[in-house]
Amino acid sequence: SIYMMLCCAVSIGGGWVSDRWGPRAVTVLMGVFTAASLILTAVASRGWHLVFTYGLLLALGTGAVFTVVNATASRWFVRKRGLAVGITSSGGGVGAIFIVPLSAMLISRFNWRISLWVLGIIAGLVMVSMALVLRPSPQAMGLRPDGDVDVPKENPGSRMAQSGEPQGVSPKEALRRKDFWLLFGNWFLLSSAVHLVIVHVAPCATDRGLSVVDAGFILSLTGVASIPGRLVVGRASDIIGRRALSILSGVLQAVAVLGLILAESNSAFYLCGLLFGFGWGGFSTMATAVVGDLFGTRSIGSIMGFLSAAWGLGAALGPAAGGISFDLSGSYTVAFLGGAAAVVSASALMLPLGFRR
Repeated sequence: SIYMMLCCAVSIGGGWVSDRWGPRAVTVLMGVFTAASLILTAVASRGWHLVFTYGLLLALGTGAVFTVVNATASRWFVRKRGLAVGITSSGGGVGAIFIVPLSAMLISRFNWRISLWVLGIIAGLVMVSMALVLRPSPQAMGLRPDGDVDVPKENPGSRMAQSGEPQGVSPKEALRRKDFWLLFGNWFLLSSAVHLVIVHVAPCATDRGLSVVDAGFILSLTGVASIPGRLVVGRASDIIGRRALSILSGVLQAVAVLGLILAESNSAFYLCGLLFGFGWGGFSTMATAVVGDLFGTRSIGSIMGFLSAAWGLGAALGPAAGGISFDLSGSYTVAFLGGAAAVVSASALMLPLGFRR
């Protein structure tokens, strides 16, 4: 909980730093903090040690990852922004596919402290190495987004980029726009529903007779299904438009969450996991790609940082609300009804957004 709350603040600061000094510097720092967090957690021996290492340091290392990565991708791509953001966002799902079994193997063969040492070293090396090849915005390098065609560098005072896309608004201007607060509510509601399901679907499944292994497999399917959701829906949105596909993705999620109320068998839970994962991947990609569409890329890091704070807030409150509901009623019915309502509400907030063609 401390980690998630700190991530809200770090995402804003990381986006601001990325806008001013570029993604390379901030990503190098994130790699260093992530490595230090995991390695120091391996030698922690007191509760407050964990608050510092796995709370503060890990938030500094990873709190701004989503913001920096997707803000950078949004600057480089315009025509295929949905696909680009879908690819970069799917990194989290792909990473989980490899990191979870690697962690389990290391813990079973050695112990959890050695596992953290190894993961810390790997994370630090990979993040810093990737940071060294990151480049600033294409306009700053005399390039055109979506390609390597030489063009004159942008006039900083111009309101229009060489691609024809608005250069962008400042964070202060964004905060005064209705579209920003619609997206803020969208990110908050979507995150609440996503993390409600992620946290509570396995306990729900075991309560209904599934084994712990089978219940864990539901989460694996959800994560794996989110990857094609991000790629397919992201690319399709570049052609069809983001509003319709956002609503379709939200409907898939709502159907899946409602299905969890009735699910009793392995196959029913697995189907709900697949539908929810695909819809989650598509919806979150739309909600991310549209930020550059609406506000331009001048201060997109800072703007995404504020929106990521909404995501973190939803991640903290959604599962807690589901847990309280279960404690009071003894059932997940009300919790999942609330999750479905949150997704439907998030879809509704996409309707009045001022999309540009």
